[in-house]
Amino acid sequence: MSATANTKLLNDKNAGRKIQLPWLRRYVNVVGPLVMIFGLSLIMLIFEPRFFEVPNLMIILQDAAIFMVLGAMMTIVITSKGIDLSIGAVAALSSIIMALLIKDQNWNVYLAMVAAMLVGLCCGTANGLVITRLKVPDLLATLAMDQIYRGLALVLAAGTVLARFPEPIPFLGRGRLFDTFPTAAVVGLIALVIGYVLYHHTWLGRYAIAIGANREAATLTGINVNRQKVYQYALIGLCAAIAGIMLTGRLNAIQATAAPGFALHTIAAVVVGGTVLFGGRGTMFGTLVGTLLLAMVTNALVILRFQFFWQLVAAGVIIISSIGFYAYLQHRNGGEDRPDD
Repeated sequence: MSATANTKLLNDKNAGRKIQLPWLRRYVNVVGPLVMIFGLSLIMLIFEPRFFEVPNLMIILQDAAIFMVLGAMMTIVITSKGIDLSIGAVAALSSIIMALLIKDQNWNVYLAMVAAMLVGLCCGTANGLVITRLKVPDLLATLAMDQIYRGLALVLAAGTVLARFPEPIPFLGRGRLFDTFPTAAVVGLIALVIGYVLYHHTWLGRYAIAIGANREAATLTGINVNRQKVYQYALIGLCAAIAGIMLTGRLNAIQATAAPGFALHTIAAVVVGGTVLFGGRGTMFGTLVGTLLLAMVTNALVILRFQFFWQLVAAGVIIISSIGFYAYLQHRNGGEDRPDD
């Protein structure tokens, strides 16, 4: 075969690869978790068919609901190359303040819930200001603020467990619509729909993608990066407060040490779902799939009577496998796996 023919064949192969790459880059990060869900479902179908009973599936949805709420905004934050490790402490502090207003100050329950959401909004705004004004990296800033918020929650709660709240708090956390579908799951799905709209159809999402892809270029195009970061962290603080209210309702109790693993679990769900940890790309549908996958794994291990520690091991393995798989694909594709999904 002549050199010209070899060159033509190579060019044809490269052209075919270029045609296939956009589809691969667009969907592979979501296909991965879906394949894992399918594999887990197949295993449970063989070893424990009661996994698929409706009451158990509703439990899985209820377990995933809180992380749907948190994941909706965490997807946007991570897309813009940020991260928030303080959401667990914000959830606890907001809920403690809500509980004290109801128990000690006899506030109306709806006003107390609004106050909790305002606390979360203020905490998130404070995080954004520390990051943008004091130039503290996102990871360190939110880690330090996590300690501050947790400490404030401990001081306010004084080591007590606050319990037995009036409706609608328990209904939001553990109620059922038509005695079947978890109310918390409805809230979580609504949060993801709102997140999808914000991400794909507003400047908040477009600017987050631009900032995560190239911060300097985003600045040169006129985007106020600092202002966008404050908006993002304020909104994730609000979501943390809502998650705290849902947690309080589910347990019908709250204490200052609640929600210790919210941040890492949420980040895991978002990253497993295909959002790039280093910014520039995210997907709300992937976040939904990621939260469901982790909830299913936890539930499956409980049904199979594994100890709690194995749940942590399984979650870690899934996270490492997912990130390693995505990194391999990006390296194989020449580092070009960065579309705006």
